[in-house]
Amino acid sequence: MSASNDGTEIHPEIHTVIRLLIADDQALVRGALGALLDLEHDLSVIGLASDGAEAVRLAGELQPDVCLMDIQMPGMDGVEATRRIREASRETRVLVVTTFARPGYLRAALDAGAGGFIVKDTPAEQLAEAVRRVHSGLRVLDPVLAADSLFDGANPLSDRERQVLRLAADGRSAAAIASEVFLSAGTVRNHLSAAIGKTGASNRAQAVRIALDKGWI
Repeated sequence: MSASNDGTEIHPEIHTVIRLLIADDQALVRGALGALLDLEHDLSVIGLASDGAEAVRLAGELQPDVCLMDIQMPGMDGVEATRRIREASRETRVLVVTTFARPGYLRAALDAGAGGFIVKDTPAEQLAEAVRRVHSGLRVLDPVLAADSLFDGANPLSDRERQVLRLAADGRSAAAIASEVFLSAGTVRNHLSAAIGKTGASNRAQAVRIALDKGWI
């Protein structure tokens, strides 16, 4: 605090610094996002996470204002991490920043409590502004993806159908999937059959492709 020539106290303008946690499984992306956002006078990166589980842990320890969250990460994905962070602290906002611009991911992220969803090729200035808007409680969505999601419909797959379809994506047999999810092989085949029908596919490989393209798994 200082005084003017006539003795009047001058109060310097106080800027709120938004504390950020960045979660992405690619070290180069984490570093690049952190370096870009740290250039902003009102943004400060306080933590970096390489997967969803680490993001949840660091969010609990550091209590960031905004978490920038990738979607596809090993182990716990960005949607589940978003859900857990928001359940643990309503004060931490989540902005999904991903290369996977799929309507299904957008819907899942918003359902989990994300305040925004944008793609990684968003210009740096727009990314910084998206962080500020999400921090203020506003919702920020990629406009093209938001429009697509209006016409693409909600994810028709149940939680169990999504689970077995994800496991089927790498070619596992029904028996192998069954042993991992503690179901009978017959029950797994029933879930796969239901998923094939709901996606309009002719076989499970095609069902996997459709579900991945739409962001349903």
